[in-house]
Amino acid sequence: MRAFRGNRGFTLVEALVAMVVLSIGMLGIAALGIESLRASRAALVRTEAVTLATDMADRIRANRDAGDAYAGAAADAANLECEAGGAGCSPAELAAHDLFIWGDAIAEALPDGAGNVTHVDVDPNDGTPAIYVVTVSWNEPGHGQLEYVARVET
Repeated sequence: MRAFRGNRGFTLVEALVAMVVLSIGMLGIAALGIESLRASRAALVRTEAVTLATDMADRIRANRDAGDAYAGAAADAANLECEAGGAGCSPAELAAHDLFIWGDAIAEALPDGAGNVTHVDVDPNDGTPAIYVVTVSWNEPGHGQLEYVARVET
């Protein structure tokens, strides 16, 4: 009987130690889950930025005659409605319409999102294609202001 008196409560201490180890492991798993959600969100936003930049690049390629009309930030073209394929609009009006729609899409999809298109002057007589630089910027928590830049030749 004496052997049992010295071991009283030992099983309870083992159980408490096991609970502490298990709790620390569960906290680690929870932290890993939260970090993976953050990374997924950041990847989603970056993918959206790339998609929006390529959308504008496709719009520029489809409306090659607009030239400098794509340069700058989106203007207020809410009153201007171009039909499908740009029917009923001049190339400059279609460019303004494209920039307006693109600006709205950026503002809706990206946190503090903004877009800008820069037209690089080239000499059309030497056969060099027109060059545009499409920039999409947004604010990513933990990383600050980020931007994606695409170069478009038409």
